[in-house]
Amino acid sequence: MKSSSSPRRKARGLVMALLNTLIMLLFVSMEDIEAQRVRKKPDCLEYEAISCRAHSASLTDFGAVSDGATSNTAAFQAAVNHLSQFASDGGSQLFVPPGKWLTGSFNLTSHFTLFLHRDAVILASQEESEWPVIDPLPSYGRGRDAEGGRYASLIFGTNLTDVIITGDNGTIDGQGALWWDKFHKGELNYTRPYLIEIMYSDKVQISHLTLLNSPSWNVHPVYSSNVIVQGITIIAPVHSPNTDGINPDSCTNTRIEDCYIVSGDDCVAVKSGWDEYGIAYGMPTKQLVIRRLTCISPTSAVIALGSEMSGGIQDVRAEDILAIDSESGVRIKTAVGRGAYVKDIYVRRMTMKTMKWVFWMTGNYGSHPDNNYDPNAIPVIQNINYRDMVAENVMMAGRLEGIPGDTFTGICISNVTITLTKKPQKLQWNCTDVAGITSGVVPKPCDLLPDQGPEKPITCEFPEDRLPIEDLELETCFYRRSHW
Repeated sequence: MKSSSSPRRKARGLVMALLNTLIMLLFVSMEDIEAQRVRKKPDCLEYEAISCRAHSASLTDFGAVSDGATSNTAAFQAAVNHLSQFASDGGSQLFVPPGKWLTGSFNLTSHFTLFLHRDAVILASQEESEWPVIDPLPSYGRGRDAEGGRYASLIFGTNLTDVIITGDNGTIDGQGALWWDKFHKGELNYTRPYLIEIMYSDKVQISHLTLLNSPSWNVHPVYSSNVIVQGITIIAPVHSPNTDGINPDSCTNTRIEDCYIVSGDDCVAVKSGWDEYGIAYGMPTKQLVIRRLTCISPTSAVIALGSEMSGGIQDVRAEDILAIDSESGVRIKTAVGRGAYVKDIYVRRMTMKTMKWVFWMTGNYGSHPDNNYDPNAIPVIQNINYRDMVAENVMMAGRLEGIPGDTFTGICISNVTITLTKKPQKLQWNCTDVAGITSGVVPKPCDLLPDQGPEKPITCEFPEDRLPIEDLELETCFYRRSHW
């Protein structure tokens, strides 16, 4: 017994010694790897963009001060003006370092990237003198808040090519309370500024930023094409006035994805001009993709089409949407005098939690820029497709109101399950002047949207082709740490 156990003890001892040696070697190896990692720590920030840049500068190179109190409007504009000389030589990027950078409105340039460090905060000035007044949009004819002009947006650009506003989730704070108060008191002489507006431009990217407390709309691409809005967090008090999240307006080929929005108005509002001005301008919003959006908007819609849609809205594709505590899921807003059309709308895989309405269409939205609109300009609403949706804690399933003599047609709703709140509306579907079909919808829709029954189940349309903006691939770009 003794002679047999002794070899086993020796063997176990050798195994333990070997394990200890391996563990020590492992720790030494891990320490060496960590040391190597620290030594080889990247000396640059990496990000994805539609274009990379050959030239770089930091905002501090132009005398900017990050105390949150000193105005840096001149520094921002000087930086952009200086970097604009490289537009034809590989483009340029302006780095906004950590700190609080107070500024009024400033303009961007072409072949340019504005990049915000994660600890950078651009603060909007509270001085009206730092916000130039510009002309109203030609497709609107007047300002939204007041007749006449409007304040330029905090970050503004017009007639640009290849412009990027991005970061590693840096912050732009509009400090909008001052503007909201003036709006409520009727003290505005001009329309409030937006946080970001890019006009008449091509190849636009707005990504990986946090936008707070905008005076009005947050992101407004208008009269533009090939637009990407990606990875944006937008937060404003839910009762702040008109703090729409993202408003593509008379734009073609736009992609909105992976955004989180809490706002006092529509999370995404698709627009194209207002009454006779939008009809005359005649520039629709079309080829729009919206996907992986999370929205909280207790007083407005997750996705709104209109009400300013007088240039037309066509081919909108929305999918994988989460709505929480919002007034309505998808809302079409129009009126007599708007003219044009909303057509070829496709929505699928939408999840809604605590809603007033799931579906809402109205042809009686009103709100005209003046009394010169054409009462014979009747909008056409057709080919509206909703499918594969789940909603819970809902007050009312659908409120669908067309225009007498102008029926909203081609409505299709399939595979939708709606569970109601403990005290829902007695009438779950209120339908007038609409026509279409449904399949597998609970609660049972109105008679104007007849269910096709289990013997003829249908699936509402969603296009299988891809829009050009979906195939636009981003490059991996860098910002060198030496420019910090």
